[in-house]
Amino acid sequence: MNTSSASLPGGTWTLGDSSVTRFGYGAMQLAGPWVMGPPADHDGALAVLREAVGLGITHIDTSDAYGPRFTNELIREALHPYPEPLFIATKVGATRDAQGGWPTARRPEDLRKQVHENLGSLGVDTLDLVNLRMGDAQGPRPGSIAEAFETLVDLRQEGLIRHLGVSNVTAEQVAEARGIAPIVCVQNMYNLAHRHDDDLVDHLAADGIAYVPFFPLGGFTPLQSEALSRVANRLQTTPMSVALAWLLRRSPNILLIPGTSSTAHLRENVAGAGLALSDEDVAELDGIGH
Repeated sequence: MNTSSASLPGGTWTLGDSSVTRFGYGAMQLAGPWVMGPPADHDGALAVLREAVGLGITHIDTSDAYGPRFTNELIREALHPYPEPLFIATKVGATRDAQGGWPTARRPEDLRKQVHENLGSLGVDTLDLVNLRMGDAQGPRPGSIAEAFETLVDLRQEGLIRHLGVSNVTAEQVAEARGIAPIVCVQNMYNLAHRHDDDLVDHLAADGIAYVPFFPLGGFTPLQSEALSRVANRLQTTPMSVALAWLLRRSPNILLIPGTSSTAHLRENVAGAGLALSDEDVAELDGIGH
């Protein structure tokens, strides 16, 4: 299957100075179990990345913490030298421990180290986008992000980063970051059932800033919703397809980065996100999170 970017669900969005497909690909699942170690099927992981680009996807989301390093190294092996339209977003602010945990690492020296590790593992001189991940595994936590964000601003001024974003943050932290330097995206948990960022999505859309939801179907604890199942059954499709299609329809600044380690599942996600939802479908789905 070969698709142009223009025919992918949702069309495109201008992310910084680049036009990217609103349907992107999140590479986290390419690593081993619990995002640790190499994939069980190395060639299969390379095939998924090449299929994503072959389908016209121009936005890939990753992090050197995935594996750690394995996911970035797979991207480099599969796709380097990178085709001109490809935009690779990464994130910093956490590392991995031997137990598979995600300890925070946001001191200036930690962030500098992570940026250089991402540059090395991806094989580039400049990172397209670096998201500063705040909070913890339970979600955003209040508090100033100035010291950490200013470190990334310095690295951007040094030419190592093109664009900045923030992840796992409160609306107040988004405002704080924007007061320091421009951001091009916010990456937070958001889906049909978790709509605490509704106002933020709309405010960012008005200002031309992307919103990139992670866990579009609930993550490690998938959404359980009778309404979602009803709509999926009525449309003879999967709950994931409905959830992705709803996100694309929710706001034009929402960019999708669903992950998978299967080329067949990747194609299913693309097809599912292109599902046409009626006004009645949307009204029923909107009731889930309200």
